[in-house]
Amino acid sequence: MKAVVCRQWGLPESLVVDERPSPTPGPGEVLIEVHAAGVNFPDTLIIQRKYQVQPELPFSPGGEVAGRVLALGPGVSGCRVGDRVVGSAAFGGFAQEAVVAAERVVPLPEDMPYEQAAAFVLAYGTSLHALKDRARLLAGETLLVLGAGGGVGIAAVEIGKAMGARVIAAASDAQKLALCVAHGADDTINYASEDLRERLSGLVPGGPQVIFDPVGGALSETAFRGIAWEGRHLVVGFAAGEVPRLPLNLPLLKGASVMGVYWGAFLRRDPETTRAHMRELFALRNSGAVRPPVTRSYRMEEAGQALRDVMERRVKGKVVILVR
Repeated sequence: MKAVVCRQWGLPESLVVDERPSPTPGPGEVLIEVHAAGVNFPDTLIIQRKYQVQPELPFSPGGEVAGRVLALGPGVSGCRVGDRVVGSAAFGGFAQEAVVAAERVVPLPEDMPYEQAAAFVLAYGTSLHALKDRARLLAGETLLVLGAGGGVGIAAVEIGKAMGARVIAAASDAQKLALCVAHGADDTINYASEDLRERLSGLVPGGPQVIFDPVGGALSETAFRGIAWEGRHLVVGFAAGEVPRLPLNLPLLKGASVMGVYWGAFLRRDPETTRAHMRELFALRNSGAVRPPVTRSYRMEEAGQALRDVMERRVKGKVVILVR
């Protein structure tokens, strides 16, 4: 089979497309014929050996795949060979075939294209877990989404609206913010040209009850200083490249909480709730409340460029690699 291969730790340009042996599913695993793979920020970290999971070289990056079931490992039930599915793993997805743990495989609606499905599970699963389980976002509250123009940011905007919140989308350029408005944002902040704290204070004088933060860097503290009393700041990731050092007197003065969001660990620890979340997300998709924003597709030979675009935050919405 063809696969995008990381042979040495480094930047996206070091990736190559090569022939690799087809993997064999072990106990509790499913072999998927991959048609499309989502591109996510953790993919840019794992090839540089900067991610929590560090596979042995060589390996294929890519943690989100959509396709058909080719084979079942021992002890697998709940899906059959030929089923259309979407699955998630730490790596292995930028390949024509990928092995995924059975509990992380979800059946796909027949009308959902593989390209859209590959942009769905990680971004929307992360956002629903963050807003529903961690922040317990309530209807009528105000949600500030940082990095709102990216795939996980758009997902947070849509899910926040579906939960009845007022959503303020913050991003770095006008095109990204226009995409946010098209996906339901009530207000916007361009933090490249506007003072984030001043603009936020003007939009919601008491501060947002929930901040969804996949960006990190200097924006985290600036946003937290404007949070509402007893607000909840969701730490989703560090796309800015810098892990912020938040002064702990700020949560004290605001009576506020800083909450970690690690969807990968949640999948392993609570597969039953994860499956319920997937059913809820597909229902939202079927109703039109959420619409995965796939803005570009890349060929396997362009995987390095796809990861570079994500690293440099040039991506609007979500991008995928078409494997077949």
